[in-house]
Amino acid sequence: MSNFRDLYENQIKDALVAKFGYKNVMEIPKVEKVVINMGVGEAKDNAKLLDAAVADLETITGQKVVTTKAKNSVANFKIREGQAIGCKVTLRGEKMYEFMERLICLALPRVRDFRGVNPNAFDGRGNYALGIKEQIIFPEIEYDKVDKVRGMDVIFVTTANTDEEARELLAQFSMPFAK
Repeated sequence: MSNFRDLYENQIKDALVAKFGYKNVMEIPKVEKVVINMGVGEAKDNAKLLDAAVADLETITGQKVVTTKAKNSVANFKIREGQAIGCKVTLRGEKMYEFMERLICLALPRVRDFRGVNPNAFDGRGNYALGIKEQIIFPEIEYDKVDKVRGMDVIFVTTANTDEEARELLAQFSMPFAK
């Protein structure tokens, strides 16, 4: 069982109830899922780059990755409809908590010149988006075997109704928000 799940069950729920005064247990916000998305624009020229990105994302998350395809053709970008241009994975349950723990405790502290994550990257409905510039901050990725440094988007989908509730929820998970 993950430390983050235990932390949520034992301490974070109580802290959120104390701060926001929820009357019902179902009102307490929780992290529903974590979606990790990696756009590989160069895949339009070289399909092997997409395979490398898929392999990296599967190594990081420990789960099967789905390739994303272009919805419509864009002549300026030389992209045709249905062409594979990225990959994504949705984590729920135990794997989600495990990934959150590795991201917050291991990967983010390894970022160069790290001053915290943007505290304003909420969407107004309690979801948080985080951009990572390089996949090599994760300890699972072997630096020597990386063909190209790629970035990824990590989206935390919560059941919180407001950004303030979601920010407090993630802060309780020790998310290093910039001051």
